[in-house]
Amino acid sequence: MILHEKLSAQLPAWRERIKSLDKEHGEVVVDKVTVGQVIGGMRDIKSLLTDVSFVDPAEGIRFRGMSIPEVMKALPKAKGGKMPLVGGLFYLLLIGEVPTKEQALEVEAEWAKRATVPDYVYKMLKSMPKETHPMTLLSQAVLALQNNSVFASKYHEMKKDQYWEAALEDGLDLTAKLPVIAAYIYRMKYFGENAKPKYNPKQDYGMNFARMMKVSDRKGYAELARLYFILHSDHESGNVSAHTMHLVGSALSDPYLSFSAALNGLAGPLHGLANQECLGWLIDVKEKFGGVPTREQLYQFSWDTLNNGHVIPGYGHAVLRVPDPRFTAQMDFAKKRFPDDELVRLADMVFDVVPAVLKEQGKAKNPAPNVDAISGTLQCYYGVREFDFYTVLFGVGRALGVVPNYVWMRALGMPIERPKSLTTKMLEDVVAKASQPA
Repeated sequence: MILHEKLSAQLPAWRERIKSLDKEHGEVVVDKVTVGQVIGGMRDIKSLLTDVSFVDPAEGIRFRGMSIPEVMKALPKAKGGKMPLVGGLFYLLLIGEVPTKEQALEVEAEWAKRATVPDYVYKMLKSMPKETHPMTLLSQAVLALQNNSVFASKYHEMKKDQYWEAALEDGLDLTAKLPVIAAYIYRMKYFGENAKPKYNPKQDYGMNFARMMKVSDRKGYAELARLYFILHSDHESGNVSAHTMHLVGSALSDPYLSFSAALNGLAGPLHGLANQECLGWLIDVKEKFGGVPTREQLYQFSWDTLNNGHVIPGYGHAVLRVPDPRFTAQMDFAKKRFPDDELVRLADMVFDVVPAVLKEQGKAKNPAPNVDAISGTLQCYYGVREFDFYTVLFGVGRALGVVPNYVWMRALGMPIERPKSLTTKMLEDVVAKASQPA
């Protein structure tokens, strides 16, 4: 094919130009940013505004200024549990204040009123091929819900300073329905069930999700659901899913269109796939040694992984320079509830061994574990062993953070996002000019 032939002929020289610019001239400044940042995915460029969360390199994610341990301690707890109510976290992210238990329960009650999913959404999901990826199903379900968007239907009659009210209505409807849709997708895809899940208004968000999933006789999955959704809710605006919600929403696309786009970004292997890759690596180790290996065996296996050109998933982070507090929270959860589980013991040993191996290798700037290093292990313990469903769980949690961000964008009248692009020749000209004598 002529297009393939022409592109194939151009690529070697073009790749060398980009490689040379990045490697040899990455620090050259181009209008306040560097060549390396232009080429390298806008890494570390401070150009987004959000007050909902911030990733502190030395402390981890902060929700409205509060660290993960502070959040877990301050938020009101679910009845009969030790984990906070998800409604309390949503209140905190949206309002910026720690809610009372009554206020958190009011959010939970609001979700219960809005949790009914239209029949046409179920029909659409059932009509899809059986092999359809669960993230595709979730994204399509969100798009189908857009038919009922308050923001879209009232856009032409609203004033600009009223946009946030419609955005909040859509955001509450969307977040209320997501656990129902996710549980339906899980039961339909992996177990062939078509019964519509029923949201119980007497139960909280996490308990409803655990019951609708029907995954385990082991007690505690509702607690894990609460913890999981809270920890995965927000991560600044620079990660792919949050940034996509911000970008698409800046065009005044409604929350459904924007969040569907965010889910599509989350589905990418470099964003939402890590949790299942981490669990897969742990299982490979366990199977190779017939259980939990010795520390020496794990040390050698880790080096074998690296020497074979592979990475050890779950270790390293674009911003953090310390162990991810979200990892720590989940590891603490596992050690308190099922410390003898082989995968938990193995994950704990990996935490002890792998950072040292990566330091010896010398390539990783931050060899500490991130949130993905343990999250799949916890899901596996409770019976959710369908790896490609893990990103759906991530998506339900992520909605709790990006929806408040969307509401605030509309409340503050933030403009459409429109960065400027440069050609490769322009960058080369900048580099050439910078190399000339003054």
